[in-house]
Amino acid sequence: MNIEELRLYCIAKKAVTESFPFDEDTLVFKVMGKMFALVSISEPDSVNLKCDPEYAIELREKFTSVRAGFHMNHKHWNTVLMNDDAPDKLIYQLIDHSYELVIKGFTKKLKLEYEQINDQ
Repeated sequence: MNIEELRLYCIAKKAVTESFPFDEDTLVFKVMGKMFALVSISEPDSVNLKCDPEYAIELREKFTSVRAGFHMNHKHWNTVLMNDDAPDKLIYQLIDHSYELVIKGFTKKLKLEYEQINDQ
């Protein structure tokens, strides 16, 4: 998987925006203003994704390419090396998992706003 494939997959999701809120290098994908994926433009060989804590540990034990989130809360975020031992199919599933976890954590108001957005 390359950064453009990752980008196209993320921005195709409902209510997703992309921006550079931290610096000119870190591309951040948000759903309704909440982060679910981060990738470096200059070193696009990994992606940071939110993850259920128990599942995160399981993934880190199974794949050398899945590590505690770099510069993130290690309990809730993983850094996944692309083009390593985690297959692309799994990375797509982990993007979905991250996106869904963020939506699950929405306030009632934000959930209602999300549900009212028409699928494009």
